[in-house]
Amino acid sequence: MTSFKSIIFAGTLFLASALCATAGAQETSTPSVTGINLESIDYAYPSQSLELDGTDDAGRPLVMSYQDVAPTAEASGRTIVLLHGKNFTGDYWGQTARDLAASGHRVIIPDHIGWGKSSKPMGPFSFQRLGSQTFELLNHLEVQTATILGHSTGGVLATRMALSFPERVEALILLNPLGLEDYQALTPYRTVEEWESRNLDMTRDKMKSYMRDSYYDGKWSDKFDRSLDVFAAPLRSPDYPRLARISALQYDMIYSQPVVQDLDKLEMPTLLLIGTRDRSALNKDLVSETERQELGRYDRLGKQAAERIPNSKLVEFPSIGHLPHLEDYEAFIAALQDYLAEP
Repeated sequence: MTSFKSIIFAGTLFLASALCATAGAQETSTPSVTGINLESIDYAYPSQSLELDGTDDAGRPLVMSYQDVAPTAEASGRTIVLLHGKNFTGDYWGQTARDLAASGHRVIIPDHIGWGKSSKPMGPFSFQRLGSQTFELLNHLEVQTATILGHSTGGVLATRMALSFPERVEALILLNPLGLEDYQALTPYRTVEEWESRNLDMTRDKMKSYMRDSYYDGKWSDKFDRSLDVFAAPLRSPDYPRLARISALQYDMIYSQPVVQDLDKLEMPTLLLIGTRDRSALNKDLVSETERQELGRYDRLGKQAAERIPNSKLVEFPSIGHLPHLEDYEAFIAALQDYLAEP
């Protein structure tokens, strides 16, 4: 087995006891600007890092950042891995991790390579590679099997991990995952360069407008501010053009590597947690208004996925958008805890 080097990020150790007692990531402070690795942003739990196999485009080791939260009650023996979405990081899982740990579960929250506090290589990006890197982390932490919960793009990754390594995934939980429809079949292709140009033109206000319209159906609450702040924090970094290119490559990955066609191959128990007001879909702006109204219809997509996935259970959150764990946390955590408590 390859030897691994685990490093605790300097500057976070002294925060460990205080941060572990917080209610969640949304309660930590957010600076107005940071580097593209979010160096000056503190998550709810101390960030650790693991040097992975492989290097970036400059020959530097790939380093994955993660949070490892120990049970705070009698240990259940279960490990839950929380995978974040495209425009997010492990930061927004703070409250979820706290409550799962209080139920006796170990919780592991990686920042995928290319996101958050992890390395920012100029590709290549694939869900297979991201999944392999996540299992490399789990190998290092001596976790053989886990429950994998993926939100949004993290749901696509979780699905690919479950398809590729079913013996390692004891249960799959998909929270408003992308990929429940094939964007290649439904929308035109947008080049990496076009995505990059859009990213370079991004502002905090444009990010908020996108989130409000796609994630929350035109509604906004103060409880969404933290995730927006973390998303927008690197905009004024001198390295932001690199992040804009990397983000473009990630969009291309999501578009060109669908999983919807493989849903019927999933073997493990699967829970679908679906906010039905969600309208998230790639390239909606490239189709007609009539076609746009039919994209990202999670009120339909959740039911269709549940019909295709063997041994699945669907829990819908009416009038909730793309992030149930932020918009209606109590309903989300109740549904999640109920499922985890099932024999």
